[in-house]
Amino acid sequence: MSDWPLSSLKGKIHINHGFPFKSEFFTGEETDYIVLTPGNFHEKGGFKRQAGKEKFYTGEVPSDYLLASGDLIVAMTEQAAGLLGSCARIPESGIYLHNQRLGLITTDPKEILKDYVYHLFKTKTVRDQIRLTSSGSKVKHTSPERIYDVKIPLPNVTVQKKIVDVLDALENKLELNNRINFLLESMSKTLYDYWFVQFDFPDPSGKPYKTSGGKMVYNPILKREIPEGWSDGTLEDLGQIVGGSTPSTQNPENFTSNGTPWITPNDLSNNQGNKFISRGDQDLSAQGVRNAALKKHPAGTVLLTSRAPIGYMAIARNEVTTNQGFKSFVPSKGYSTEFVYYSVKNSIKAIIQYASGSTFKEISAGTLKTVKIVLPKQTIVEAYTNCVQSMFFRQDLVQQENEQLTELRDLLLPMLTNGQVTLR
Repeated sequence: MSDWPLSSLKGKIHINHGFPFKSEFFTGEETDYIVLTPGNFHEKGGFKRQAGKEKFYTGEVPSDYLLASGDLIVAMTEQAAGLLGSCARIPESGIYLHNQRLGLITTDPKEILKDYVYHLFKTKTVRDQIRLTSSGSKVKHTSPERIYDVKIPLPNVTVQKKIVDVLDALENKLELNNRINFLLESMSKTLYDYWFVQFDFPDPSGKPYKTSGGKMVYNPILKREIPEGWSDGTLEDLGQIVGGSTPSTQNPENFTSNGTPWITPNDLSNNQGNKFISRGDQDLSAQGVRNAALKKHPAGTVLLTSRAPIGYMAIARNEVTTNQGFKSFVPSKGYSTEFVYYSVKNSIKAIIQYASGSTFKEISAGTLKTVKIVLPKQTIVEAYTNCVQSMFFRQDLVQQENEQLTELRDLLLPMLTNGQVTLR
């Protein structure tokens, strides 16, 4: 262990409360300002963009509550599980508004660096102290004074800077990889929409089919025009629809630390932003698979959560099983994983409309078989697959690299901040 002095944060940091922006001025339409919410925090720390879910603001904005790039904010209320004490750095100036229940952290740079505080607040040591001193039976709250009482082993500013440099290098690479995957996702999805929604796939001359006057035929089942030679179908035509099950949790022999990956909706919730998944929090033993009468889903299966929350998706990187909260698609009818993935994703709104249930909304396999879709010619699907397959492959590699970098960062973080590992 280190010989760094144990010190409280009192006198070294200062926390300002945010402004109570009025909900009557919130809008989903884009404006110059975005009100920050707990949705902008990753549970373990870090800023999360809410593309398509932002709370834009139309009212008057107090200049003191307009955040700048590099500002450090902390969640003072646990409005979502695990968010209390989560810290995030603001990525851009002049856009984000400092909302109530969020604290703006400033520091005395002679005592502690703001970026070092950011990494400190991702450690279990600090987060446990914040949670243990919080109040509230249903929703946990903390206060600046309680955070000031948090005790940490504190090195000098020179050592802090070295630690920040290492951890920031890892975070910068993670962020770069996220941007790469975002662009790859945008490209492959845009191409899908262009070909299979707008029907502007390349005609034999390489020109966009519909725009160039390609023949369209009215389909009475779909009640719309589709390209000549295409047909109507349902989601069942994309592949075999498979469900899952849960073995008895009372029998520990059903579970193991190194067996067949068993995916739950919670695993996909934690996997948001990632297209692929290898395993969840638990694996099933061979006995557990048998007891639950589970069939293993092969690599390339498109996983879809069918219970609330409905519509989370991922592609199985390897052989997996799922619990009963899934209705997944095994591409077994001539369509590629890439095409099936976006065809299901493009049908999510229609799928959700068919959900039923008084307590928990759910979609049955029978219902999925009634959701109508357009079925293109196989040659067009094959051409699309050839275009995007390398993008999917690249996304998978980048995601796997991020998983390794995250594991390394999470390993180093506590060891660096408690002095167990030192830097030269």
